[in-house]
Amino acid sequence: MNNLTIQKRTLGVTFPAPGQAEVLVWAPFAQQLEIILNNGNTSLPLKKQEFGYWHLVTDQISPGDRYFLRLNDDQEVPDPVSLSQPAGVHGPSQALDLEAYQWQDTAWQNLPLQEYVLYELHTGTFSPQGTFEGLEAKLDYLKELGVTAIEIMPVAQFPGDRNWGYDGVFPFAVQNSYGGPEAMQRFVDACHQKGMAVVLDVVYNHLGPEGNYLGAYGPYFTNKYNTPWGPAINFDDAWCDGVRRCFTENLLMWFRDFHIDAVRLDAVHAIKDFSPEHILREMKQQVNALMEATGRTHYMIVELDLNDNRFINPLEEQGYGMDAQWVDEFHHALRVTSTGEKSGYYADFSGIAHLAKAYEDAYVYDGQFSEHRQKNFGIKAEHNPGQQFIVFTQNHDQVGNRMLGERLGELVSLEMQKLAAAAVILSPYLPMLWMGEEYAEPNRFQYFVSHTDPELAEAVRKGRKAEFEAFQAHGEAPDPMAEETFLNSKLQWNLLEEEPHQTLFKYYQALLRLRRELPALRHLDRKSLEVTCDETKKVLILRRWHQEQQVVCLMNFSQEVQEVTIPFGVKHVELVLDSAAPEWNGPNAANTSATEGEEVTLQPESVLVYCSSPSN
Repeated sequence: MNNLTIQKRTLGVTFPAPGQAEVLVWAPFAQQLEIILNNGNTSLPLKKQEFGYWHLVTDQISPGDRYFLRLNDDQEVPDPVSLSQPAGVHGPSQALDLEAYQWQDTAWQNLPLQEYVLYELHTGTFSPQGTFEGLEAKLDYLKELGVTAIEIMPVAQFPGDRNWGYDGVFPFAVQNSYGGPEAMQRFVDACHQKGMAVVLDVVYNHLGPEGNYLGAYGPYFTNKYNTPWGPAINFDDAWCDGVRRCFTENLLMWFRDFHIDAVRLDAVHAIKDFSPEHILREMKQQVNALMEATGRTHYMIVELDLNDNRFINPLEEQGYGMDAQWVDEFHHALRVTSTGEKSGYYADFSGIAHLAKAYEDAYVYDGQFSEHRQKNFGIKAEHNPGQQFIVFTQNHDQVGNRMLGERLGELVSLEMQKLAAAAVILSPYLPMLWMGEEYAEPNRFQYFVSHTDPELAEAVRKGRKAEFEAFQAHGEAPDPMAEETFLNSKLQWNLLEEEPHQTLFKYYQALLRLRRELPALRHLDRKSLEVTCDETKKVLILRRWHQEQQVVCLMNFSQEVQEVTIPFGVKHVELVLDSAAPEWNGPNAANTSATEGEEVTLQPESVLVYCSSPSN
């Protein structure tokens, strides 16, 4: 890709000069290609170029015009790199000039990654409106909570107006029911005005089935590999160069034209690529070139189910250069510790001993035999800093992929919710909250779609049912096609005025304030850490330090009062947080100070946080 590709979008319909439009379409198998305008009354032929591209420069297309592309004089379909689908996935594409938006964030600088406190949300269910405008109305709330980076689930155009986003079929088009491209630009701009970064979830391992016209244009998919969700995207088979360019340009567009600060790449273990230069490495190199050209900073975060630090190791160490990854294993160890659940992949996790290992090693499995996978699994990640790992008590997958979509708050007590939150936020990793957890939202987050194809809808229903067999779930999964399933997943903002929701919100604020203000918590140094656990008592002691400051976190995951000894080497410490204190609707307050060798009483399902110099 040349420098022009980095600086400007080249695929699809662009407007390089006033009164001029340029059209570039990759359709290597086409014999003829035209762009159809004015409700079919205007047809403009494109000229075939090398490597499967078709090209046109014209003064007959303006921003806002709607169009189809006609292949071989017999098939009219939307543009595969359309920026907007105002009438849905089967309707005409809309030409737009993304550069027309007047940005107000010229002073914005992306935050250092170690300062990210992520908040994952789904645009359609986060607010009553279910739009970017609805998100914007809640920015002050998120800032007050202590969030620094808002992570939104995928917005690529999907069929209908109800979907998690992983069935997107137009990678460049922003979902029309959310407000479309300009509304998204305004939202990102507003976030930057508030001092918050924006992370966008993107899907480069598959596309959804309905409205997926890419195969009509060329070999976007390959039969060499399969994914759990459909054919794999063609990153290394014949004609893959055009596909690699398409998705790399897509990534650059989000950073350059929408000012997105970071992307979360969905399930990169399902991106199959045996090219000499893996597509993720190539993307990282192009992003580095963009950052050098613009002076802006962007991060690439991956969802990864491999415990393979090659993905997050630097380019110069022959890694793929990803900046951070989600760590599901921390979640699994914490979930087993807090709930005792052992079905499905949770069977691989012992509970508190594995949670202790997750604090120390990031990966729980770093070479041991996994019963669930039936093989030795993982590799050590000793030299990767704390900010490369993102941890959570729950996320859209871990909630929505339960058969009934129960949040953690439905599975454990309020005291355990507070303890689990502390386990994440006090870790040496980047914490991520799942929308509504900070006030114990009781509404479940369930799986929903709005396909118009009856056969596809029925296949989704059957697929969901089969998915839960390993978890020995009882009952019936909610109907993914029902609007009620979507509406039942929306947040109930009125609960913030009630108890215990209001107090839990303030508790989360207090935790995030501690993380922000105490150097021992703020610095994500994995070597300045010590963790011990007592499997019998279900007690874990996490000690972190920075220079002269020490923070000691005592966590009791049992349902009984436990006596815990302050570790040796910890001199006088002052209590800075007690989840069991009356101010957090807890049963009893603890000692306000302690020293090494002293016994401290830990209430059931509680955490005590002591600091040697809380004023630092």
